[in-house]
Amino acid sequence: MKWHKNLLKIIQDRQGKRLALIVDTSTNETKIDLIANIVTFFKELTPETTLVQADFKIRTSEQITEGSEIKYHTHGKASYTLALEWAEEEKIETVFYITDLTGFLPEDMEVPSYEVYWLVPTEFVPKAPFGKVMKIV
Repeated sequence: MKWHKNLLKIIQDRQGKRLALIVDTSTNETKIDLIANIVTFFKELTPETTLVQADFKIRTSEQITEGSEIKYHTHGKASYTLALEWAEEEKIETVFYITDLTGFLPEDMEVPSYEVYWLVPTEFVPKAPFGKVMKIV
């Protein structure tokens, strides 16, 4: 569980900054328990983190709470555009995006002005268009 230590350090280094944890909810064919554990991890370390649930649109945006429950969908359509634009508008400083990196991003999208960490809960990790990728299996 090397990713635990790496993620812990990254989060601790960003204490006091505006963080968002975005969960790609476009499919329920994912490691739901692992993702729930990551949400709990963020809640315990940085309870002021904003939890965003998104697929092809933003479903919810709220502060992480004890009862934060992720609602998954089965359509498989994911687009990262709206969630990343939301982060820019909200002046988020670091985004942690849990996804398999198979969603849509327009080719002409500018690299965000904030940090992006792609947390990928699969063995196969596609190349990210920007940001840093962390395999979390």
